[in-house]
Amino acid sequence: MDFYLALPSSFTPLYQNNYMSITPEFVKGLLKSEDIGKRLHAVNQIRTLKPKIAFELIQTAIGDTNTRVRYSAISQLDTLGNQNLDISLDILRDHLLNDPEPDIQASAADCLGALKLTQAFPDLQKIYETTNEWIVQFSIIAALGELGDNRAFKLLKSALASENELIKIAAVSSLGELGNMEAIPLLKRYTNNPDWQFRFRLVQALNNLGGSEAQRILEKMTQDTAELVSAEAQRSLQNF
Repeated sequence: MDFYLALPSSFTPLYQNNYMSITPEFVKGLLKSEDIGKRLHAVNQIRTLKPKIAFELIQTAIGDTNTRVRYSAISQLDTLGNQNLDISLDILRDHLLNDPEPDIQASAADCLGALKLTQAFPDLQKIYETTNEWIVQFSIIAALGELGDNRAFKLLKSALASENELIKIAAVSSLGELGNMEAIPLLKRYTNNPDWQFRFRLVQALNNLGGSEAQRILEKMTQDTAELVSAEAQRSLQNF
């Protein structure tokens, strides 16, 4: 007997509920719901739509009054934002500067870096220097490496002196990504940092930067007391 013939006539296959009904109209309807769960579901379903349509719908979700919905939506701009960089820049700058939720400001910073929207550098610098939220500062410093704007060098240099170890580690990684060779003498000062995770990131940054001076530092770090750090230094030297 056919499986579906044996089921009640009211039965609707799960795949139909979960996949066949996921259309732009279906998602639009969910985004208008008063139920937060349905609006969150809509944001997740936007990922299944074509990028052009998804970009249009995500803008509605980004304007949601609920923090969770807004955060889930704005986080998708790192991939959808390329559909229109000018609109994405306006949205992300607005939420970086004005959103009351630190997590959303942090997500906006992440996306600005991922999309390499260098026009936003002054805003990222302003918020870093004025906010008291460490998660926002961390996300800005982490984003500056991806952003690829050499104006960030001074800000990353100052972040190395942060009292927050996570921000310092993010600064090391971003200096490696930025590619400014002036970072090597700065990083050299931290080869004896007591945090092995810091030193591990330092090895990776030196590997990214390359050059003879970085190679000499890495050769010394193959003797690091932490096995993971010394092994990473040895692996990195194979790229020179």
